[in-house]
Amino acid sequence: MDMKTANKKLSLKDKYKLFTRDLGWEPTYRTKEEVFPYVQYEGIKIHDWDKWEDPFRLTMDSYWKYQAEKERKFYAIIDAHAQNNGHLHITDARYLSALKVFLQAISPGEYAAHKGFARVGREFPGVGTQVACQMQAIDEIRHAQTQIHALSNYNKFYNGFHGFAEHRDRIWYTSVARSFFDDAMAAGPFEFMIAIGFSFEYVLTNLLFVPFMSGAAYNGDMATVTFGFSAQSDEARHMTLGLECIKFMLEQDPDNLPIVQAWIDKWFWRGIRVLSLVSTMMDYMLPKRVMSWREAWNIYGIENGSALFKDLARYGIRAPKGWDHAEEAIDHMSHQLMLGLYQWKFGTSFHVWIPSDEDMDWLSKKYPTTFDKYYRPRWEHIKKHEAATGAPFNNFGLPKLCQCCQLPTLFTEPGDPTLICHRESVYQGERYHFCSDGCKDIFDNEPEKYIQAWLPMPGLMQDPLNGDLAGWMDWVFLKNGEDNGDYATSQDKHNFELWRSMASSNQ
Repeated sequence: MDMKTANKKLSLKDKYKLFTRDLGWEPTYRTKEEVFPYVQYEGIKIHDWDKWEDPFRLTMDSYWKYQAEKERKFYAIIDAHAQNNGHLHITDARYLSALKVFLQAISPGEYAAHKGFARVGREFPGVGTQVACQMQAIDEIRHAQTQIHALSNYNKFYNGFHGFAEHRDRIWYTSVARSFFDDAMAAGPFEFMIAIGFSFEYVLTNLLFVPFMSGAAYNGDMATVTFGFSAQSDEARHMTLGLECIKFMLEQDPDNLPIVQAWIDKWFWRGIRVLSLVSTMMDYMLPKRVMSWREAWNIYGIENGSALFKDLARYGIRAPKGWDHAEEAIDHMSHQLMLGLYQWKFGTSFHVWIPSDEDMDWLSKKYPTTFDKYYRPRWEHIKKHEAATGAPFNNFGLPKLCQCCQLPTLFTEPGDPTLICHRESVYQGERYHFCSDGCKDIFDNEPEKYIQAWLPMPGLMQDPLNGDLAGWMDWVFLKNGEDNGDYATSQDKHNFELWRSMASSNQ
């Protein structure tokens, strides 16, 4: 008589092997070089793709269960947020400017990362990397969707949320993040992994999702907190996989070291420039602040970054080339960019304001060596100018954009915060402008790539606009007097205060 026997339960390692390595096959009617042509493109030498290890050993069946549970919790919370007028529970409507910058610059970047990982998963021959890239591609599109869904409730009540997809490509400050992802997606598969797995996930995400999402909680925005921490568990996996990719390349062949080091140098600096937007959000746009940009950098930049490069030192990796310059710039970048945003507020899809005396005292405490000396006097000058003229302090000049990072060239020289940093390169008879040595070095290494960069502001002077500012605002989906300008006179401020009073009054 046949006897029933219990099926042996697979170990996690065996299950992972069946769902990854055993799904691969050797091509027969085409060579591997023909099937995976881009893996040779960048000069990286890989001798054994089976050496790739996923520290999480996450299989697709487990992945779907895990993500489905997070989805159920997420949508239950944002539904409750909408039904209970959660938009009136935030500290005040100034906080909305930070959300608008996030939606316009970061959320489209998540979607770009989705497309990039879908492509890279096809271009890598290793099955382990293919499965990891497939999961991360799904993660990234989920992040874009949940961010858009969470913030869509604010779009029902406030200005500036409506045209984020158009803003990404056409407004000068959002093109900073767009150019970062365009650069990554135009690179080969290995460089893409450094750009996103290292720079975006490790450098940028740590400094964005943890302190900024804590700031969202501090300002009463549970919808943003929910998508932030729902994504953060994915980001921890992404960071680990990005570092695994770096170590994998370095362990495969010693000739890979100088290539990887050059990419780390480049993408660290590109990430720092994107983080200038985050620094301004943290220091100036949160009515209640958890920490300053400097304090966040000390934790997630210096402490975590130093530990990372100490770990990678055994492979011969050193700290990025621009590390010391970035460390010095931390005490200046949020103030310099916010002063720029204030004077160009007619061309932003969010509101700005002069910091209150209380805010400036807080900034003075957090930046004791720089704020009172260099930046408080400039804010005081703007206040006096507006009081004397009765008109907003606007600069209608066209900002000069860096050919690499696409930020205005408003940052200062290393060692001299009183002098604007400006660099130039001449290539094929054309002169190109940069905001820093880091951006100039990136251009000089790949000029053919960056001469093709599309800068949004020159479009104002080209056909069919030809300098028509009102026409430009229509083109960028910017409603003048509603989406832009000073917070004090904005519809957002008026409506928020009106609705808040109605919600807490019997009148």
